[in-house]
Amino acid sequence: HTGERPSTCGECGKSFSQNSHLVQHRRTHTGEKPYRCGHCGKSFSWSSNLIQHQRIHTGERPYGCADTCGECGKSFSQNSHLVQHRRTHTGEKPYRCGHCGKSFSWSSNLIQHQRIHTGERPYGCAECGKSFTQSKNLIKHQRTH
Repeated sequence: HTGERPSTCGECGKSFSQNSHLVQHRRTHTGEKPYRCGHCGKSFSWSSNLIQHQRIHTGERPYGCADTCGECGKSFSQNSHLVQHRRTHTGEKPYRCGHCGKSFSWSSNLIQHQRIHTGERPYGCAECGKSFTQSKNLIKHQRTH
């Protein structure tokens, strides 16, 4: 655990400590979805997303909401969704923007928000050079070519 990050994305410059993480990351640029649901045919970039999706078909909801709210009773198919749900009861927003002070429940929302301040647009179209703040917008754009 030296902190070294020898694997770098040629598209956006993000670096990774393991090459396998770079391979997974590249899918945010290419839109590749190699994991296919045998029930409905929907495809996913990550195997964990396929496993989560398959719970729609099986009805599995392994994480019950143990929140003390008497009105709750909700359960979730993924523990991270349970964690986020609990924040709706507590109002907790632990991720704060150092530029403007706005707070968020999820670190990914803070990262996305900070691009307003930094102007960072890490997802670039290889065909025309247009860049985007979110990979989903790049993927949508690429369909226009």
